[in-house]
Amino acid sequence: MRTDTIRAAAVQIAPDLSGRAGTIERVLNAIAEAADKGAQFIVFPETFVPYYPYFSFVLPPVQQGAPHLELMKEAVVVPSPETQAVADACRKRGVVVVLGVNERDHGSLYNTQLIFDADGTLALKRRKITPTYHERMVWGQGDGAGLKVVDTRVGRVGALACWEHYNPLARYALMTQHEEIHAGHYPGSLVGDIFRDQIEVTMRHHALESGCFVVNATGWLTEEQIAQIHPDPKLQGAMRSGCMTCIISPEGRHLAEPLTAGEGILIADLDMKLVAKRKRMMDSVGHYARPELLSLNHDTRPAPTRHVIETPMEEEQDV
Repeated sequence: MRTDTIRAAAVQIAPDLSGRAGTIERVLNAIAEAADKGAQFIVFPETFVPYYPYFSFVLPPVQQGAPHLELMKEAVVVPSPETQAVADACRKRGVVVVLGVNERDHGSLYNTQLIFDADGTLALKRRKITPTYHERMVWGQGDGAGLKVVDTRVGRVGALACWEHYNPLARYALMTQHEEIHAGHYPGSLVGDIFRDQIEVTMRHHALESGCFVVNATGWLTEEQIAQIHPDPKLQGAMRSGCMTCIISPEGRHLAEPLTAGEGILIADLDMKLVAKRKRMMDSVGHYARPELLSLNHDTRPAPTRHVIETPMEEEQDV
C-alpha cells in the first residue's frame, strides 16, 4: 500500500558498451544500491540497455551499418532472461523500476520504456512514438497504445522519452490519466550544455503543468567511451555534457541538487500530498480545462502491420 512519502532514485551511470550483459549487471547493482538507500521508485536513462546509439549522432549513414547491426544483436527482447532478471530484482527489493531499453522485435529496433511494478510484474511496455532526428535511422515508431499511465505500488506512473516531452499532446495524454509520478528519460552525454539547460526547463514545466512529480534520468559516458565511439576530437565534443538527472516537485522545485556530470544516484523523498496541493490551484485536465473548446483525440489502438479479415465459411447447401 502506498504511503504519503515515496523515496525516489534517478540513476546516472555509464552503460557497458560491450553489450547488454554488462549493462544489465550495472542495472541490477544500481537497483540494489538505491534500494539499500530506501528507494521505492528507481528510474534509469533512455535506452540504457545495452546503450544509447551515440554512433548515429556522429557517423554518416554509410558508416552506420556495422554498429547498427551490433546494436540489433545486443538489443533486448521482451520478455527475455534480461527482463526477467530486472523483474526478479524488483520483486526481491519491493521497488518500482522504469528502465529504458533498445527493444528488438524481429527485424526492427524500438526505443522502449519498461515499467516494472514492485511485485515484478511488467506493468507497461511502451515505445517512443517518434524517434528524433538521427534516431530515425535506428528505431521504428511506437503507437498510441503506449501513451498510458499505470497503477503501481508507488502510485500512478507515466513515462516519456527525451523529445517526446516537446509534444504537448503526448504529455497531455498522460495528464488526462492523472499521473502522480512521471519518469523522464534522456541519453545524456550529448549535444552540450544547451541540452542540459533545455532538459531542466522541460522537466520543471511538465511537473508544474501536470501537477505531478518528475523523476528524470540521463546517461553518462566516460572519456574512454567517448573515444571508443569516435576518434575525432571535434566530434567527441558532441558527446559531452547534456546531463540533467533531477527530481522535481509538482511546484517545479528541485528536491535534490541535480546531477550534471559523473556517475551517481540522486535520491529524494516525494511528499505525495503536494500533488493535491498543486492541483487545488491548477488542474490542467480538471477545473482548469475547457473541454468544450479544447480536447484531445487519443487513438489507443495498437498499430499492427497485419490485419486479418476472416472469410466467413459458405453455408452448407441442402442435398
